[in-house]
Amino acid sequence: MTRPTLIGGSIGSPYSRKMRAILRYRRIPYQFIDFDGRQAKALPKPPLPLQPCIWLPEADGSYTATSDSSFQLRTLEQRFPDRSILPDDPALAFLDRLVEDYADEWVTKMMFHYRWGIEENVENAAEVLPCWRIGISEEMLDFFKKNFVQRQVDRLSGVVTGSLELCGPIIEKSYERLLHVLRDRLSTRPFLWGRRPGAGDFGLFGQLSQLVQVEPSSMRLARRVSKRLVSWVDAVDDLSGWSVEEGSGWVTRDELGDVDRPLFEEIGRTYAPFMVANARALEAGDEQVECSIDGQRYWQKSFRYQGKCLQWLREAYAELSSGDRQLVDARLSGTGCDVLFA
Repeated sequence: MTRPTLIGGSIGSPYSRKMRAILRYRRIPYQFIDFDGRQAKALPKPPLPLQPCIWLPEADGSYTATSDSSFQLRTLEQRFPDRSILPDDPALAFLDRLVEDYADEWVTKMMFHYRWGIEENVENAAEVLPCWRIGISEEMLDFFKKNFVQRQVDRLSGVVTGSLELCGPIIEKSYERLLHVLRDRLSTRPFLWGRRPGAGDFGLFGQLSQLVQVEPSSMRLARRVSKRLVSWVDAVDDLSGWSVEEGSGWVTRDELGDVDRPLFEEIGRTYAPFMVANARALEAGDEQVECSIDGQRYWQKSFRYQGKCLQWLREAYAELSSGDRQLVDARLSGTGCDVLFA
């Protein structure tokens, strides 16, 4: 019997939900285990202490530990070719990768802000998140409330985003706009790029699984804006029954058009100026990023990992053929995303 892939995470982790949904859709046998549980501690140590860790079974009976969802999903593509989530067209695959990185590095700011920056949601998280570990003791529940919650609240201001007073409104407005963009986008296609989900769909799903299913205030807003989007998040959690034919289901280049532009305009309005400013701050050795987003001052501590994300994105852009790059440039021209590759 083939041993399953092991995924160590938690229900309250957007990246755990992203990767679990990918495993389900791709019909890869897996076992979901507690990231901090006894079974996980007996396995090889993750490269990074971040959720989720995915342990891949090897032929010799051992497991290889992997971290970082963007790399994990591509490793799975190499091992399991069926039901791919990476479009065959290199230009479309690059646009999909841009959306995935936007979800992982900007939409996550929305998730963190709503969870740890609004008192109603903080109280909800303190009660709900630890109880997803079935059988948690009252002593551990109390420890979580007193220690983990305060640590996350403290990380919000300056580390994940800037101050609540200055940057909170920017984050909240970007979330509300994204809800409208996705509402309109998903009214014409079941997924971003046609009749099969891509990495960008799962990246957005991971963050939205918390924003529209867990945090009370962002849940209410999502339901007010688009019940279609809320239902989409429910469905993407398990697409194991979604039928696709290999090599088909993606939109063609000719079908990329005006319906795709609002999403890239939103990415260019928020994520792009931040990522460029962060890269410049890192290059200059500055500990703080400061830039204009949507006409407002935005600041936070510079983040080295997000500097690497932009570097990897630029490397992928440089690897495109001239024809593929021309199509990408045409789709991103005037959206604000241009600055990422200038």
